[in-house]
Amino acid sequence: MTIVFDASTLILLAKSELLGQFLGALKMEAVVPAAVARECMGKRSFDALAIGRLIGERKIKVVAAADRRLFERMRRDLGLGAGEADAIALAVATEAQLVATDDKSAINACKLAKVPFTTAAAILTMMYERGAIDRDEAMRKLAILEREGRYKKSMISAARARLEAT
Repeated sequence: MTIVFDASTLILLAKSELLGQFLGALKMEAVVPAAVARECMGKRSFDALAIGRLIGERKIKVVAAADRRLFERMRRDLGLGAGEADAIALAVATEAQLVATDDKSAINACKLAKVPFTTAAAILTMMYERGAIDRDEAMRKLAILEREGRYKKSMISAARARLEAT
């Protein structure tokens, strides 16, 4: 079983210091296309270094791009960036179980391609609901996602409500 990450979710999970915990609890292989790895590690920042470390430890596998025709079609028809198009094309080609993306256009592309997807906020609430993190830690991490992500207020409110409900 495989989860394919695009850069937006990988970076948000790293910034919120949830990425390592999530990968440790994950019962799936975590994969990124090479374009996503380059995008995530293109600068010297905390999140880039954390992602680079996890790639070096082989907790995240970097793979070559998949179907170039599908990649080009998604870029052209759906206006996706290179990383998002590569991630979804890889997920389709490998029949991955899940794509992790916080990019609105990529989410729409997943819906059109009938590829299941998740977001950093959904991963956070799932980690809390499974007892991997406590409520205070979850709320701190949600505040980071709210500050760093490009979420609609309704999405953050929904995540906050789930954290407060249980």
